[in-house]
Amino acid sequence: MFRPLTISTAVLLAVFGGALSAKASSVVDPTGVWLTQAGDARVAVSRCGAALCGRIIWLKAPIDSATGKPQVDDKNPNPSLAKRPMVGLPLFVDMKPHGDGKWSGRIYNADDGKLYASNVSLRDSAKLSVEGCVGVLCGGETWTK
Repeated sequence: MFRPLTISTAVLLAVFGGALSAKASSVVDPTGVWLTQAGDARVAVSRCGAALCGRIIWLKAPIDSATGKPQVDDKNPNPSLAKRPMVGLPLFVDMKPHGDGKWSGRIYNADDGKLYASNVSLRDSAKLSVEGCVGVLCGGETWTK
């Protein structure tokens, strides 16, 4: 037999449902500062419209031992970009939502100066899975907040 909801039951459901959706939305928020798996860089992830942006904001070794100067993007094949500082370097390109807690786009690898197809997934509020792929071969790491 169908029983109509009482006002108090409806209010409880609305409050409980709101709390669950607020918790769910905070779990799928990748913004913040993330430490790479190797611990050699921190990346600030922020929203850029519907996409994600990620920039290097800290390096464990900010000075190039060979030159004694701040590290630059010297592996970049574009000569005009090869002199830009590593701190401030954008890593995510067109990183757009691709399901709950997942974004797809491209990622810049400063180790070789190349862009790779990429997926970024939030495992939980303190772990971000970052994957780069060339064809069917993929590799990744976990960043921590």
